[in-house]
Amino acid sequence: MINNAIQNVQSQTKVIAIMGPTASGKTAAALEIARHIPAEIISVDSALVYREMDIGTAKPNAAELAAVPHHLINIIDPSEAYSVAQFLLDTERLVREIQARGKLPILVGGTMMYFKALLNGLDDLPGAVPAIRAELDAEAMRIGVPGLHARLYALDPITAARLQPNDSQRIQRALEIITITGQPMSALLAQKTKTEPAFKMLSLSLEPSDRSVLHQRIASRFDTMLEQGFLEEVRTLRQRSDLHPDLPSMRCVGYRQAWEYLDGTCSYEEMRELGIIATRQLAKRQLTWLRSIPERIVIDCLAPSASAEILRHALQNAES
Repeated sequence: MINNAIQNVQSQTKVIAIMGPTASGKTAAALEIARHIPAEIISVDSALVYREMDIGTAKPNAAELAAVPHHLINIIDPSEAYSVAQFLLDTERLVREIQARGKLPILVGGTMMYFKALLNGLDDLPGAVPAIRAELDAEAMRIGVPGLHARLYALDPITAARLQPNDSQRIQRALEIITITGQPMSALLAQKTKTEPAFKMLSLSLEPSDRSVLHQRIASRFDTMLEQGFLEEVRTLRQRSDLHPDLPSMRCVGYRQAWEYLDGTCSYEEMRELGIIATRQLAKRQLTWLRSIPERIVIDCLAPSASAEILRHALQNAES
């Protein structure tokens, strides 16, 4: 029966998506499927796209990368940007190519804005205007990013409320949209109509039955990263003249805190605590977003059988 199910999986247009907060075991679950079904993994992670950022992003190790073909990992330099639109184009192309090879595409990651684009399509918002960006950059230098956040709050409180006061990229983008359109971004998004995804997707979500245990996992993983040389990784990146803390790559969780420690603005203990807190906050945001997907199948990521449950649902889906 399992052999028939495997053949059915390969003939379906449906894609398996393994979602979940950080440290929930998504990679292990994807590899468990790939041990039974010919598959290729597409990373849904905005940090894994960067080269030279291995330890702090918890990239799959060399053995894992060799065991199953992985995509959208190590594809750009940390000085570059990778947009949601580009992710969508790359993923739709990769899904077609993987299916043409008779394999199952497995989408794995925790970058929820990428999953949102796959499920709902891109937001129909205006493109960037360099002159306006330059003005906002100059204003940020004068009043600081929290000052820009306060300005956004007066113009678009809905958008400002969901952004961190130091999230310079998204705050400036929201202000740019107001300048171009004369309307708050929240109003434009409310007018958007949902589009059909490019392919069918079975959404499997690894979520903790006890959030405190996930927090322990997060702390343990951060300590392991430090032991593996995370600070040396960031120290090497800081030596490059083209990298600075405001780049999207250096705003990844943990990297900003490590950069500040190496700048001497906080102690080692403060860096460790702030890095763990930032990762917990990321997990909280991820879980909040996941609850907005009613069709997802929730699997307890703390259960010893989590990976086996993921495989069972993949095979059952093939038989239906």
